[in-house]
Amino acid sequence: SARGLAFIHGSCKNMKLTHGDIKSTNVLLDRSGNARVSDFGLSMFAPSQTIAKSNGYRAPELMDGRKHTQKSDVYSFGVLLLEILTGKCPNMVETCHSGGAGGAVDLPRWVQSVVREEWTAEVFDLELMRYKDIEEEMVGLLQIAMACTAVAADHRPKMSHVVKLIEDIRGGGSEASPGNDGINSAVDSPCLSEDTCGGTTSQ
Repeated sequence: SARGLAFIHGSCKNMKLTHGDIKSTNVLLDRSGNARVSDFGLSMFAPSQTIAKSNGYRAPELMDGRKHTQKSDVYSFGVLLLEILTGKCPNMVETCHSGGAGGAVDLPRWVQSVVREEWTAEVFDLELMRYKDIEEEMVGLLQIAMACTAVAADHRPKMSHVVKLIEDIRGGGSEASPGNDGINSAVDSPCLSEDTCGGTTSQ
């Protein structure tokens, strides 16, 4: 899914294409278990419906009515990663730390509060903890997700960089990834084709 989003962002740099509605229900799996990003660009045709269904994934700057950008896509992807790692709904998480009264915060802020108090192990979904020797990878993905969900858009990484960070965590780095050459070429090129800029889809 990170590759697909990076492909969209890099396929036509002069247009600065965005997905506009990254969330778990828009990431589909094929029969081999490979992720496919769907509904690219559909948010432009039904913005009000998209906002209602995607609040938990929306970047803070969008709440002020600002235009969707590639950095707001990055924020949504970070929330998606946090959803996978924590097993929690992105909208609101009940909190009751330090013996005080509980409240409700969005998922990125909840994760930041838990990590700040050095209770990182409490962040992860218990189902994931059943697997052995993946703690280091989970912490690495958590750090990427937290960078993606930075409140200030300028502090978030580009999706091309997020792809490289995830590849490094998986142990192969960019050179060992069989599908990475196509992504890098798309990210580095100014435009795939003048005829296909507006209609490029993700993989």
